[in-house]
Amino acid sequence: MPDNVIDSRPRRTWVASLLSTIVTLPLAFIVLVFGGLSPMACDSCSEAESDRFDAGFDTAWTVLCCGLILSLIALVASWALNRSRPPACVVLAVLAPGTVIFTWVVFMSLVDWP
Repeated sequence: MPDNVIDSRPRRTWVASLLSTIVTLPLAFIVLVFGGLSPMACDSCSEAESDRFDAGFDTAWTVLCCGLILSLIALVASWALNRSRPPACVVLAVLAPGTVIFTWVVFMSLVDWP
C-alpha cells in the first residue's frame, strides 16, 4: 500500500463493544436478581405498608425490565455498528452500562421501601 493512501477502515472499535459486554451483562444480571428479590423486603410489613410497597414495586419492576431491555438493545447495536460507524459504536458501548446504572437508580427511587 502506498504511503500517501489513508487507511479508512475502523480500527479496534470492537474493543469498546467487548468491554461494554463484559461490564453490562453481569451488571444487568445482578440488577435483575436484586430487583427480583426485593419484594422480600416487605415480608414482615403491615397491610398498609405492603399495599404501598406493592403499588410502587409494580411500576418500578416495569421500568427495570424496560431499562434492561434498552441496555441490551444498545449493546447489540454497538456490535452491529462496529464496522460501519465507529463513533456510534463507541457511544452505544458506553451507554449500555450507563443505562443499567440509570435504570437501577430509577428503580430504587420508585419503590416505597418499608
